[in-house]
Amino acid sequence: MYLRARPRILVASLLMTAATIAATPPAAAAPPDAGPAHAATPDAMAKPAHMPIARPGADAARTPSGLTQRTCAPTSNTRSVCLTPGRPSRRPASSALAPVPFPAWCADSDGGVPVAATRTAACRITGLVLTTWETVNGTTRVTGELNMDVYDYTYSSVDLPNWIHQIGLSPWSGWGAAVNSTVTGTLAAAGDCVVNGASSFPVQSLSPANNVTRSGDAGARTTATAVGAIGYCTTTWNLRLVPAGYPAATASSAMAEISCDNAVPANGSRPMRVGCVVPWFPAQVLYSQSRYPSLASHVSRAQGSGLPGRTFNDPLTRNVDQATIDLNRSRACGDAPSISGKSCDEYPLASTHQGLAFGGSRRTFSGCNINAPTNVTGPTGASACMITASENNAQGGLMAAFYYDYRVLGNDPFRVGIGS
Repeated sequence: MYLRARPRILVASLLMTAATIAATPPAAAAPPDAGPAHAATPDAMAKPAHMPIARPGADAARTPSGLTQRTCAPTSNTRSVCLTPGRPSRRPASSALAPVPFPAWCADSDGGVPVAATRTAACRITGLVLTTWETVNGTTRVTGELNMDVYDYTYSSVDLPNWIHQIGLSPWSGWGAAVNSTVTGTLAAAGDCVVNGASSFPVQSLSPANNVTRSGDAGARTTATAVGAIGYCTTTWNLRLVPAGYPAATASSAMAEISCDNAVPANGSRPMRVGCVVPWFPAQVLYSQSRYPSLASHVSRAQGSGLPGRTFNDPLTRNVDQATIDLNRSRACGDAPSISGKSCDEYPLASTHQGLAFGGSRRTFSGCNINAPTNVTGPTGASACMITASENNAQGGLMAAFYYDYRVLGNDPFRVGIGS
């Protein structure tokens, strides 16, 4: 199965972000973002300028942007056209003509920085100004200007090897010859991917400048399908803007926010499969207070003492090195007492780079039955607490399901929240 242009089946899934370990894991055929236990009104986060730990290959060079400098079309005998980067208007745009409506959280994009509100979608808004010029009797003058917002929106599925890059131009003010322009475009792909089918961006008029988005969409498919492969791709919309009676001008807008892989192991009866995500977005796993009260209580107190993992800006990062996972666990819980019906829980989780193998000291809380200091605060170290053994036993399998559902690979960020 592949995502195709105008894939309305995924619209609901793109509005969801968080998994809950109290929920039954979704079937492999359905994107887990669509599960009923996931948050329906996600917050968006801007792509971090620097991540302390990232997937191999996910470097700054893979963060292209839209038009970054003024470009002018070859001048005809008397007329020319220039395209210049501009500040987006940040006005609400109607995307009624878009194959899939651009999410409201796209408006959180600022300064050309992509934002994401799910593990499978990212968006960016930039500004573009089209200016027309005419030379008469040796004198050149501006004959029109059109101001536009440019939306780049990419969305994928954790269970499919392809994704969509949708683009929209929303003209919001203009005058003169520039307003009477048309736009069309084609998608190109570079990296571990190919274009998946034909681009769908027919010639559309940019008049009137009414803040309605003129849109196109096209798909890309990963070539990183070998077992263990992790791939990166840049998809670029090449746009052609033509004011009536003037030369054509071109602009390009690229996104490289999707990473596809075949590196997530099977989870029980659910098979290994290729899928694509926004690797820098930290999906959230929720610990249910009603189903796992002692686990949720420990994590809540640990985070309240300053340990990371609760917010976008301070996530945990997954560790897949068994030696340091074991060291995290032994330094936190190696001397835990034997208490019937209880076992030792450590936070941050042993399967992260934030455990005691990476620095800091152990802390605990009143009633935890751990011989360690209490009333300790700060972002480094780990907390240990004796909690109900059945809850602790469930946690490992539930985290494995979360890592599978959201394709959380080694070094990927994630968050831990407390739910009802």
